[in-house]
Formats: sequence, C-alpha cells, structure tokens
Amino acid sequence: MEAELSAALAQRQAEGLYRSRLTLAGGAGVRRRLGAGEVLDFCSNDYLGLASDPRLVEALQAGAARWGAGAGASHLLGGHTAAHEQAEAALAAWTGRPRALLFSTGFMANLGIAAALAGPRRPVFEDRLNHASLLDAAFAARARLRRYRHADAGHLAHLLDRHGGPALVMTDAVFSMDGDRAPLRELATVCAGRDAWLMADDAHGIGVLGAQGAGSVAAAGLDSDALPVLMGTLGKALGVFGAFVAGSAALIETLVQHARSYIYTTALPPALACAVTQAVGIARAEDWRRERLQALVARFRAGAAGLGLPLADSATPIQPLLAGSSARALAWSEQLRAAGILVPAVRPPTVPAGQARLRITLSAAHGDDDLQRLLDALACLPRDEPAGCTP
Repeated sequence: MEAELSAALAQRQAEGLYRSRLTLAGGAGVRRRLGAGEVLDFCSNDYLGLASDPRLVEALQAGAARWGAGAGASHLLGGHTAAHEQAEAALAAWTGRPRALLFSTGFMANLGIAAALAGPRRPVFEDRLNHASLLDAAFAARARLRRYRHADAGHLAHLLDRHGGPALVMTDAVFSMDGDRAPLRELATVCAGRDAWLMADDAHGIGVLGAQGAGSVAAAGLDSDALPVLMGTLGKALGVFGAFVAGSAALIETLVQHARSYIYTTALPPALACAVTQAVGIARAEDWRRERLQALVARFRAGAAGLGLPLADSATPIQPLLAGSSARALAWSEQLRAAGILVPAVRPPTVPAGQARLRITLSAAHGDDDLQRLLDALACLPRDEPAGCTP
C-alpha cells in the first residue's frame, strides 16, 4: 500500500496538482504571520472582516465560561442548549423564514438535505459547477443525479420536463471558484409547477448580499414558497464556524427526523452558538461593511482592467484571475507570496482542466493601500503581453 500511495502522490506532484498546507501564526485578519515574516491575506472568506472582531471573541469567551468547551452530545441526546435555540431563532429571523437548524459544517448540511429530501425516490438536478459538497450529497443519498449546464435555467427546464416527476434542484447561489451568481429567480420559475423543490447553498452570499446581508435569496426577492430550502455557512462572512438550513417548520422537523449528518454527530459547541448570535446581529446592523466591500470590488476590477488582467466576470468578493495551466497558476502564486501577498492557486479537479486560476478574495477589512499593493504585485506577474509593473 505504501508504495502505491507514494507513486500516486509523486505523479500528482509531477502534474502540478499537489496540495500543500501553509502553517500560519496568529489569528484571522488581512495581515498574517507566515514563518518569520508577515503576509497580506487575499485568500480568506472572511468577507466582512468579522473573524477577529472583539465582540465575537468576547461572546465566544463568555459562552465558554457559561457552557463549557463542547456540547457533550448530539442535539437529540442532550447536546441541544438554549444557546443553540437562540442562534437558530436569530438566523431564521435574519433570513425571513419560520425556522432554522444548526449543522456542524456546510458539507454536513448539504448531506443532510439530500438524504432527507431526495434519495432513491426523488432525483437530484444540479448545476454543473456546483460545489463538491452538493455533488457528494447526491451521491451519498444514492439519488439519481442529473447535471444541467452552468446557470442555464432553460436546460434545467428541459431536463425536468424529460423526467416528468418530483425532483430536488440544488444549486450554489454564489459559485465559489468563479464568483458569479446563480439565476435564482429563473430557476424558481422553472421549478414552479414542475413538482421540483429548489435548494440554494448560499455559503458565499449570506452576509454579503441582500438587505441587511440576508443573502442571495433575499436579494433575488424570493420567499420560502419559491425557494423552500436555504443553506448558509457561518465560517465565511460571519467569521465563526458551522452552517444552518432555514425554511418551513415542516422542512426543519423533517431534517431533525431524517438528516443523518444532524442526528448522528455531536452538536456545535454552545459557545460557538453564542458567537453566531452576536455575528448575526453585527452583520445585520453594520451595512458599512457591505458598502466597503462593494467599493473594494469595483476599485479592484477597475485596476485589473487597466492592467489587462484576465479576470472572470464576477461582481462578488471572489475575483478569479485566470491562468490557464496549473504550472502558471502555481508560479503566479509563488511570486505573489515572495512579495508578501497570500493568494492560492486553484487547479483541477477543483476547476476544469485548462482553467487553473488565482482565487483572489476581498474583505471589508482590506485598506486602500492593501488593494494598491495587490494590484502592483499583479502587474509584475509574467504574461504573454506584460502590462508592466512597479519595481
């Protein structure tokens, strides 16, 4: 076994697909410690800059002092506390839905949704560029999976009409590698009248889009009748950890009864639930964070256009810089790191072959000088037609 695994790892490294972890020192933020130096972080999903907010830290500490370090049991075997109940109520109110249910991770939430709502009796239709957790959810549920062309509501309608029966449609709301948004209103129209339930994974939209940051579904003006299943994560814009599903009372009770990834795991630590409640309150109240974020996105795209950089078409904090080959993406990432800027190279199979890229992400915590430093460093990346750089 050792020889086989070692050979496969060597082959992966030769193809430029080997993944390596960086060991960072210090907490989350736009400035991180790496080795003996400091790096400017443009790879975090901490879109609102909340991960190190003193109010969240204080809520977490106070929660640990009251509830301890862990829940001690699954939700159904004594691990569910008033702290969880309060966080779920805050999430439900924020997203405008009757109920919400906490999960340990977004991956586990998606697994639970597919297992409870699909399976052999109800096929799953998914966008071709959906996150791995959505695809794996359908596989784990043993559902019959059909994939429609990216963001193509017409193709989904065609596939549903051919199927002619009940179905579950699962889509990312904001696609994590491209930063573009699903056409949720069009997808909801397609599902209406076709006995298809629409589910949106809003991991990268919650906190960032919509009034008070309520997310992509709110921004699209859809309610729980049009889009009955909403999933959001808590470790990105909210800066904490975990995930939730929001929807009707019947939906949430069905997940409590049938979602194995909820039933058979230890509950989220109550102290984290306290931090979640605090984060929701901050995200709802502080619109300046979203305004700052959108201003940074606009300024970055304008600067990148002036340099002739090949960006993907995205109006969200996820700004992919297309490299093409894995080797080029790695070389670009390493050059930026040498300049003290942390941006990861994303390569197949995370993205399709020939579409390797740098995944640049912006945070409300970035300053104007931080953004200019990034643009100056990007101008120095070797390309077929260099735009020139600031020495």
